[in-house]
Formats: sequence, C-alpha cells, structure tokens
Amino acid sequence: MKTNRVELSLAIGLILTILLTSFCSFAGACGQIRQDVIRLHVLANSDTDADQALKLRVRDRVLEETEQIFLNAGDKQDAAKRVQESLPAIETAARQVIDENGYDYDVNVTFQNEYFTTREYENFTLPAGHYDAVRVKIGEAAGKNWWCVMFPPLCIPAAESEKKVESVIGEDGAEIISNKPKYEFKFKILEVFEDIGQWFRG
Repeated sequence: MKTNRVELSLAIGLILTILLTSFCSFAGACGQIRQDVIRLHVLANSDTDADQALKLRVRDRVLEETEQIFLNAGDKQDAAKRVQESLPAIETAARQVIDENGYDYDVNVTFQNEYFTTREYENFTLPAGHYDAVRVKIGEAAGKNWWCVMFPPLCIPAAESEKKVESVIGEDGAEIISNKPKYEFKFKILEVFEDIGQWFRG
C-alpha cells in the first residue's frame, strides 16, 4: 500500500514537472514574441458611428504612412528606430484625415510600451503582456479601440507572409500565434499571470 502511494506521488510529480516545463517553454516563446513585434493601437474619440468610422480612416492612413517605414526593416530594433523618427509624419497624416473629414479633434501619436490582453485576430492570436506600440489618440480617446501588429506587417492581409513573420519572431513564435486552438488553455493561464503582474505594477 505504501509502495503504491509512493509510486502515485512520483507519477504525479513527473506529470506536474512535464506540464510546468511545457508551460515555461510556452511562456518564454510568448515573451520573445512580445519583444519582437510592434503593435498599433488606435483610440477613437467616442463610440458614435461617425467617430468609429473616423477611427478606421485614421487607421488606414497610418498604415499607409508606415508601410514604407517597415518595408526593409531588418529587425525590431531597426523598426522601432524608424517609427520613432517618423512619429511627426504619422501624426501629421492622422491629423490630415481628421481635418479632411470635417472634425477639429486633436490627435496625439506616441511610441510607448503598454499592456495588452490576449488578442485574437482573423488569422493569428497574440498573448497578453506588455508590447511596444504606436498609440494614436483621437480627441477624447474614449471610444472603442483598434489593435493590430505593425511589425512584422500583419495589419494588412496583403502584407501577410509566413517567411517574413518567421524571420522576425522565429518558427516557435509563428507556430504559437497561428495555432490558437492548440494553445488556447496556455493563453488563458498566461493571461492570468500577466494580469496579476499588471495588478502588482499598478
């Protein structure tokens, strides 16, 4: 009887060790994804239909403006440098869209590190955590937001390229973001840990 209990304890310990090792590997790969991508975060003035439509027009213009910026960027560091240098041009482009549509909203464009929850897009999923992002605040910035990935360029479907994604975030990262059902439980567990960390950071 005592031997059976010891064997059961050892078996449980082995299973927990395997699960913990697997999760740590997953968390490490997710950490690398967060380090290697740049996201876009557009905040609408409000939730009215007009303000939400304006948000999407601003988004489209920002993506057009940044498409050439990231075209030949070799890695995240290079991309981040380029986008920081281009913030005035991005803000000017966004302001032009607002003016052309007859609004007098202010717009503020920054490059900062901010927290995102797990976000599922049409063809990929990004784990929760802190990411560098271009943040576009329109007017009061009190409406529904729009998120995507600027680098590697995943915001525009035509720009999607498995080879480009893998060259930036590696094979493990590409596997994780494109196979949500396989990693759904781990995404949820990781978000819980990230949310706890975010709470402690205030």
